[in-house]
Amino acid sequence: MLTKAVRLYGKNDLRLEEFELPAIKDDQILAHIVSDSICMSSYKASIQGRDHKRVPDNVSDNPIIIGHEFCGEIIEVGAKWTDKFKPGNKFAIQPALNYKGSLAAPGYSYPYTGGSATYIIIPNEVMELGCLLEYKGDSYFYGSLSEPMSCIVGAYHANYHTENGSYVHNMGIVPQGNMAILAGAGPMGLGAIDYAIHCDRKPKLVVVTDIDQARLDRAASIYTVKEAANNGVVLKYVNTQNIDNATAYLMKLTDGVGYDDVFVYAPVRPVIEQGDAILAKDGCLNFFAGPTNPNFTAEFNFYNVHYASTHVAGTSGGNTDDMVESLQMMETGKINPSAMITHVGGLNSVVDTTISLPQIPGGKKLVYTNIDMELTAIDELGQGKDPLSQKLAEIVSRHNGLWCSEAEKYLLANAKKI
Repeated sequence: MLTKAVRLYGKNDLRLEEFELPAIKDDQILAHIVSDSICMSSYKASIQGRDHKRVPDNVSDNPIIIGHEFCGEIIEVGAKWTDKFKPGNKFAIQPALNYKGSLAAPGYSYPYTGGSATYIIIPNEVMELGCLLEYKGDSYFYGSLSEPMSCIVGAYHANYHTENGSYVHNMGIVPQGNMAILAGAGPMGLGAIDYAIHCDRKPKLVVVTDIDQARLDRAASIYTVKEAANNGVVLKYVNTQNIDNATAYLMKLTDGVGYDDVFVYAPVRPVIEQGDAILAKDGCLNFFAGPTNPNFTAEFNFYNVHYASTHVAGTSGGNTDDMVESLQMMETGKINPSAMITHVGGLNSVVDTTISLPQIPGGKKLVYTNIDMELTAIDELGQGKDPLSQKLAEIVSRHNGLWCSEAEKYLLANAKKI
């Protein structure tokens, strides 16, 4: 089977190549990839090369396929797995394998397994660990978003709260509690808002802050105050840049009680310190945003740690259960994380997009691996004379400017094949 894939050879050395996949073994699965979203983690692996903890030392001689947020269809199943998996099944993969202590992961470590490809071979350990997940949804892009969405779900589950006189940690956010999502109008923050409104242990108040009014306005148009109210949640959007004492204002929204759960979505010291300052008694601050500086620090009020039982958690990624929950909520329409996506492109756009990712504004960059298409911002579709772009613009305009199932189906049917 011939495949086209983007492979990593070393630092800043990504190449789109065509090569032959070997025949699968009895414990492997051949799969067709349809969509993959590009993660900042792929950028980090690409610029670090063999220095990245998941990239093999011999990557220059044995390149790996990048991409770990992918969705596709099973083509052929090795004899070991025929009772569990069938050709034609759609799937997503939980890439954080932790197989026998190894850091190897799809999209970082394998020569034949990664999302930026047309066809791949899924190794035995993915199935052994229960990380090949059936996806029953209609659209492939939701399957690609299940991995980033699982990170959000995992953060909500990782928060914890305590009881006086007990050493038991009650896991998860406080039902009917006060929640703040700071710097929360970016792509992952949008997913956090969606989950807060529609999860099974909703807070009563969700306050979303940012300093970019355009981002806040977009968030408010997608996840509306009315929709939140229909789900029993009071939702407020706050531009903290325009408030003299933002901390006091945020506390006032809770009648001075503070917030049971605070999520920080930017690695910015003042934002973290503001999150600490608005914690309620037994409040939990979740530092979600990963800094690149290993010496990054911020102040934390340890008087409150001692006397008010405030505490901090940090999460990176979600586990398989979190990803299953994400897939099921998308399949049933409970959440719609399409707001995360701001750009679409084809496999030919992966190299430049990955290397330049920090400089490209917006949210998730969604790639359809079987087409040839330059990376295009969704809000710039239709600006030229290209009939495909104009039709896609017309479709997304009917869906509040969001990427959608209709747009995906039209693109896959009409785009130039790679």
